[in-house]
Amino acid sequence: MKKINVLMLGWEFPPVVNGGLGIACLGLAKALSAIVNLSIIVPQASTEYLIEQMELIGLNQIDLQKLKTDLAAREVSVQTNFSDESIESISFIPVDFYPYENVSSEQQAVINKSIKRTVTENYIPKPSVTAEDLATFSGDLYGDDIWTKIQQYANVASKVASTKQFDLIHAHDWMTFAAGLQIKHESGKPLVLHIHSLETDRAGIGSRGGVFQLEQHAMNHADLIIPVSNYTASVIQHHYGINASKVAPVHNGVEKVETFKTEKPFPEKLVLFLGRLTGQKGPSYFLEIAHKVLQNYPNVRFVVAGTGDKLKGLIETSAYKQIGSRIHFTGFLDREKVYELLSMADVYCMPSVSEPFGISALEAAQFGVPCVISNQSGVAEVLPSALTADFWDISLMARNIFSLLKDEKLTNEVVTNTLKDLDNISWEHAAEQIVTLYQSRLGL
Repeated sequence: MKKINVLMLGWEFPPVVNGGLGIACLGLAKALSAIVNLSIIVPQASTEYLIEQMELIGLNQIDLQKLKTDLAAREVSVQTNFSDESIESISFIPVDFYPYENVSSEQQAVINKSIKRTVTENYIPKPSVTAEDLATFSGDLYGDDIWTKIQQYANVASKVASTKQFDLIHAHDWMTFAAGLQIKHESGKPLVLHIHSLETDRAGIGSRGGVFQLEQHAMNHADLIIPVSNYTASVIQHHYGINASKVAPVHNGVEKVETFKTEKPFPEKLVLFLGRLTGQKGPSYFLEIAHKVLQNYPNVRFVVAGTGDKLKGLIETSAYKQIGSRIHFTGFLDREKVYELLSMADVYCMPSVSEPFGISALEAAQFGVPCVISNQSGVAEVLPSALTADFWDISLMARNIFSLLKDEKLTNEVVTNTLKDLDNISWEHAAEQIVTLYQSRLGL
């Protein structure tokens, strides 16, 4: 059978990692590249993560002159007058863009002023590719000028795409949706949207701002939508109003790693929180849980690994609750340090308010760490042996952790069964499901 040619659009790709998106894109790309012809366009790429069977195109590494020569040689025509309503209508989206973290009102005013000017005057990517378009990707992918970066990414990615042969476009999360719509418009190829996280996760279920509208608009015009869980599929249908017929969930996998155990530098048990310190991830609930656990089990320490806009407030809260001496804030950690923490942990806690998946729970399970996770997470669908509770049920979360800390038999049972759950979870399995969807839903 002829291999499908996939043009993938990503925003994060290791070593550029802000959250789980980059890790997921790498794992899926590795697995997909074995069964399809895969080219992936990302803002920044490094030779450190080249995959033999995959073409990785970093816009920060593009030879501008060569691209222009390739475009000219192929006589690529660029339309500057777009009549397609699905493209033009995005121009009227009110924008309030910031990917993960909260910003001050002063920062947001600067962002909105720049974005609104761009949106109202010229949302459609410019027909030419400039050195400025490429230079912007040598810096931070997130920040006050993210809308400009998204527009420039769409501009350059669409030109690169016009020099490639592909059967479909596969775009990851909202930062690449403008590029996906642009390439669909110019090529006529079907658009697949892979949903790892939604604005309703980040900003709350009532959010109807610019990112929400862009997500909704793109999903309305996509040919296939792949959320990472049934939980997220339900949100897409009920809060974005998308027809269920084009929504097909595929659970994430996990990168198999060689696990190990490390002796803790202190005698107490260790309970770990790992993730961005934003409202979505529930770090404030973690402090409430820690406070309750310590009332019944004082021989324990809690580690909060990650950074985000809630960090300062969390430190202040831990001091106010007089548990600061039992809670350690590490800041951002690279993968090696994360694995070192997992090798020491006695319990992993993920009290997320809204978690489309939660790869970190799979990583903890790999290390033989029993997990206590919220019911509002996609990973709960594939780890039925983990202990669960609603994120707001602080008492049950605390009781679950307390039970694991004091009951060795329960801990061994949870760990054994969770490791069995992992037998059915892999990026290879996810890739096979996705290719089946390409064939059955898109007729490829």
